[in-house]
Amino acid sequence: MTAQVDVGLYGELQKFGAADVSACFSCGTCTASCPLVTEDATFPRRMIRYAQVGLRDKLLSSKELWTCYACGECSETCPTQAEPSEFMAAARRFAIGSYDRTGLARTMYTRPVLGTAIAVFLAAFFAIFMAAGHGGQATGSLDLFGFVPEDLIHTIGIVVMVIVALAGLAGIVTMARQVGRAEGVGWRTVVGSRAAVGRSLGALWEAIGLESLGQRRYRADCDADQTVGDADKAAVPLYRRRWLLHAVTMWGFLGLLGATILDYGLALLGIKATGTPVPIWYPVRLLGTIAGLLLVYGTSVLILDRFRRANRSVAHSTPADWTLLALLWITGVTGFALEVALYLPGAPGWGYWVFLFHVAVAMELVLLAPFMKLAHVLYRPVALFFYALARTPEHPDRQGGTT
Repeated sequence: MTAQVDVGLYGELQKFGAADVSACFSCGTCTASCPLVTEDATFPRRMIRYAQVGLRDKLLSSKELWTCYACGECSETCPTQAEPSEFMAAARRFAIGSYDRTGLARTMYTRPVLGTAIAVFLAAFFAIFMAAGHGGQATGSLDLFGFVPEDLIHTIGIVVMVIVALAGLAGIVTMARQVGRAEGVGWRTVVGSRAAVGRSLGALWEAIGLESLGQRRYRADCDADQTVGDADKAAVPLYRRRWLLHAVTMWGFLGLLGATILDYGLALLGIKATGTPVPIWYPVRLLGTIAGLLLVYGTSVLILDRFRRANRSVAHSTPADWTLLALLWITGVTGFALEVALYLPGAPGWGYWVFLFHVAVAMELVLLAPFMKLAHVLYRPVALFFYALARTPEHPDRQGGTT
């Protein structure tokens, strides 16, 4: 089938922050230096060629686009300084904007001033909306859900989760259809037989359990030889390694989200009312506390590394990078500020307003998840699933094949 050429593709990618790759003459050094390259995953050279010749559909349907962990090795070795690593990051931003049908992701990435204004507006909207219905401030002990009614927060939270679920599912379906078509993988390949289901479950476990949550290849390949400084090339200690920072930030966010959902579920089941004081070792609170610690540690070090440009992977930062890190960090820090307020004698008045701010930012963070860099949580596992499925020992019949 003849591929459709889009002469404006490269210019569009530049709006998403792509470096000038016109200097690239396809020498293949970037591909040779990438620790993640395999026989069926040759990047970033292939991705750059797609952009140069205008193959939009090829670029958006490439699973390799999401198997890159932005270690920066390719940019380090590029003889023409075409910044292939930065191109790959911009191409992923472009893909997020293309999978999203609302246009919000594209705005967040290509119009940073407007994107920042939207983020500020959403936080202010949630805060003002909840403040409009707030009650009195108890003075004996903090009564947070007397200040902002529990039902109001839960209703807003449910609406936000529904919007996120619909937007995320639409993006995942769009991506999966494009990648599946390019890979020749259809429903028969995935669930057409008992053997196909077994292979698909194995690929799903590898994509989500081993790679997304376990960071297997990130640990083993991308971060194995990480060093700091060009002079001494001292090995980076474990607690500063990129894979660990990436992992604890992701685990922290997912842990806090899970603790919130579990707490709401316990309230629905009548086991524990929301806001009921419980000891630190109570399972849901313990999960939230540990997740919060992971989130604050991971985002704090990531922010510091980006500010200092500590390694080649963070040599370039976009407003979208800073926005995500800021929202994650604020969510974690304000959560712990509330913990402090709960243990202080009396009921400090600032605790109520910190609670309002915390909930508003957390709502905004979840709402914007499918439209910003956090969308990697949605799209990377899909690509890794196709990548794992392609490497199964016995590949089931591809779509359009014979039985």
